Amino acid sequence: MAIYNLISFAGIFVLIGIGWVFSRQRRNMNWRAIGFGVAIQLMVGLVVFKVKAGTQVFLWVNDGVVKVLETAAEGAKFVFGPLAIPAGQDKSLGFILAFQAFPTIIFFSALIAILYYYGVMNALIRGFAYVFTRLMRISGAESLVTASNIFVGVEANLTVRPYLDRMTPSELCTVLTAGMATVASNVLALYVFSLKDQFPTIAGHLISASLMSAPAAIVMSKVLCPEEGRPDTLGIHVQPFYEREKNLFEAIINGANSGVRMIVGITALLIAVLGLVALTDLVLGAIGARVNPLVGLQGAWSLKALCGYVFYPLTVVLGVPLEDITTVSRIIGERLIVTEVTAYNDLAAALAQGQLHVPARSAVITTYALCGFTHLASMAIFVGGVCALAPKRTSDVARVAVRALVAATLACLMTACVAGTFFTEGSILF
Repeated sequence: MAIYNLISFAGIFVLIGIGWVFSRQRRNMNWRAIGFGVAIQLMVGLVVFKVKAGTQVFLWVNDGVVKVLETAAEGAKFVFGPLAIPAGQDKSLGFILAFQAFPTIIFFSALIAILYYYGVMNALIRGFAYVFTRLMRISGAESLVTASNIFVGVEANLTVRPYLDRMTPSELCTVLTAGMATVASNVLALYVFSLKDQFPTIAGHLISASLMSAPAAIVMSKVLCPEEGRPDTLGIHVQPFYEREKNLFEAIINGANSGVRMIVGITALLIAVLGLVALTDLVLGAIGARVNPLVGLQGAWSLKALCGYVFYPLTVVLGVPLEDITTVSRIIGERLIVTEVTAYNDLAAALAQGQLHVPARSAVITTYALCGFTHLASMAIFVGGVCALAPKRTSDVARVAVRALVAATLACLMTACVAGTFFTEGSILF
């Protein structure tokens, strides 16, 4: 597998090169941010995959998350009965996303709120932000929001609310990129639930991916949208803006309610997007049925297949084994349209059905590549969230939105390259 490890390593710089080609200011790169960002990712990958102590911590974290996930299911079983019993267990009615996976979001939202209340989460965020600011020579505000996005979702923008009105376009691009390139801790639990049976160490990999995607987001943001001004908080460590609840019970209530709102949003998104995709596939299928005989093509036309073709060359540079590139490219490509929730479910199905010829390597790389909110619906959500907090910057945010989506996509793929660089067949991390 050495050749694929080498391809993955080279892919890191190929992706940066692609970002440079589409950069709005190629002569004004922050090479310090780019260099340290790549170095941080490689260091995390090395510790997770190659250092024995790091691997043991990885496995310990993975087991801990899985056990917490199992306790989260108890509340769902009490409320929904047999509907909440996971597939394969006695009296289970099969896998039902709404009753088995979604309730974990409520539990983890409450858990994160408790950690915020006791200051644990704030300390972690300040620590990561300090490292980003000092090493990468970027503004304290964008460091803070990037660090926050490792643990929470769109609400991470609240931590820099006082600074949004004065941010440069490059900083705004980083805010959006960091939000889309990472995943919230409560949604991460949903992915674990979907894949834990086919991929026992999925939890540890998702946490590792979220850590690596934060510096990757800064790298790609600064490549596609380099700094042209001077941020107010450049090199300055800023404190997060946070309104602490009055007591623990209030924190639990607010956290749980936040989880419910997220579930409603995800449900509405899946219903609308998957329905529209099905309609589009119906039209494309009809066109394909008429065009294929005329040009000698085979296979049904679909939006997923189209996205697979678009992402095929990008999947090649990730270091995915040749025989799995077509399957993986479709899974990664479809995320742009149907969200990562559907993509992770399709990855689980591919593993369960034996569609991957080299399942260990292909699954690990795909897991890292999918670990982010890099899809069109998410772009609208994050743009809307930032504009609601800083309405005066609406035009500036809209101007960098698509560029941020591209940067976030490349950041997730870069994280997959780092994982592919260090992962070897037979690793205990699968």
